[in-house]
Amino acid sequence: MSQPIDIAVLVSGSGTNLQALLDHQGSYRVATVVSDRPDAPALERARAAGAEAVVVTWTGDRDDFTHRVCDVLERAGVAWVVLAGFMRILGREAMERFPDRIVNIHPSLLPAFPGANAVAKALEYGVKQTGVTVHFVDEEVDHGPIIAQVPVEVLPDDDVGTLHARIQQQEHVLYPAVVDALVRGEIRVSGRKVEWRKQ
Repeated sequence: MSQPIDIAVLVSGSGTNLQALLDHQGSYRVATVVSDRPDAPALERARAAGAEAVVVTWTGDRDDFTHRVCDVLERAGVAWVVLAGFMRILGREAMERFPDRIVNIHPSLLPAFPGANAVAKALEYGVKQTGVTVHFVDEEVDHGPIIAQVPVEVLPDDDVGTLHARIQQQEHVLYPAVVDALVRGEIRVSGRKVEWRKQ
């Protein structure tokens, strides 16, 4: 692959997964970073790396918000949309305009503990193992076809902070590897079935 494939990363917070993606650019290039929050520290990471940083404010209307985000992504000409700590749910229009081209990372072994506070929920339920999931995005929360998972052991003295830190260590390795495989065409999805094919 001669030219890197342009991707967009959608963020709401500090941007540690964005940074991992920026640090592993090669087959892909983080061309645009979109946030729903103008004060998101991730935007500074984007600017420091020379990526376009765009704020699309949340107005309470999911369809309108989704439309405006998609317009930004289409103008940027990105091939893939990568959610990294993005705390908004995109509407149907996003899936229609970027079919099988939107992925997300979640701090649990889905389908366990979807939605917010997944790390706290894992501790509350007393599971011995949780982890990280990268999945395609559909219209339901943390529901799309699973691409890859990495388990993380829950230690007896873990709290939310310590467990989340170990989960993030795995996220920062897994997410760039999956995005790299996606842009190289090594991952195919049909319905809920995902296949990896090394080139």
